[in-house]
Amino acid sequence: MRNFALLITIGFGMIFQTATAQEIAVLKYKGGGDWYANPTALPNLIRYCNQTIRTEINPKPQTVEPGSALLFQYPYIHMTGHGNIFFSDEEASNLRTYLLAGGFLHIDDNYGMEPYLKKELKKIFPEKELEEISTEHPIFSERFKFPNGLPKIHEHDGKRPQALGIFDKNRLVLLFTFESDLGDGWEDPEVHNDPPEVRQKALQMGANIIQYAFKN
Repeated sequence: MRNFALLITIGFGMIFQTATAQEIAVLKYKGGGDWYANPTALPNLIRYCNQTIRTEINPKPQTVEPGSALLFQYPYIHMTGHGNIFFSDEEASNLRTYLLAGGFLHIDDNYGMEPYLKKELKKIFPEKELEEISTEHPIFSERFKFPNGLPKIHEHDGKRPQALGIFDKNRLVLLFTFESDLGDGWEDPEVHNDPPEVRQKALQMGANIIQYAFKN
């Protein structure tokens, strides 16, 4: 496993550079949680990014498992759901290698992920903690300005939205958007009946995240 991880680390930059098209993917994790939630969210975000920030992302997001070597083909991985999450030791090791080698994982809590997620993140980064991201961080101003930080898209428990992250050498490698529910705002309008201005904020914040992931 160590030799495999080292090989992937060395080849990571080459994979990104030689890819013929930009691709992003949804993480298919184990544990029983609905990793497939918000099926229209990423396609809509991709369309918005291609139109507004001049990305050329494949309109159809891919699906990848945390232990797969294919993980390293994607500069941005999206993870969402409501329930339980489980990473094996091998999957956690693979995710760690991916993130430290230049990958980016965005976890958007659809509601109820937090207690399960925090436990599993300790398998990936036992030496690190989630920390709240300053409103001065570039992710809030990559393309669209969010001077107050993460926007509130969908209400659950009356808590403020939080952007939490894990950093490696000052690079944000993992973003956990909590009590915001960006994915709900990315979905087709009729799914949640969010006002246009709310969906716009969600898509703009999503575009900032994509642009940051692609640049860093």
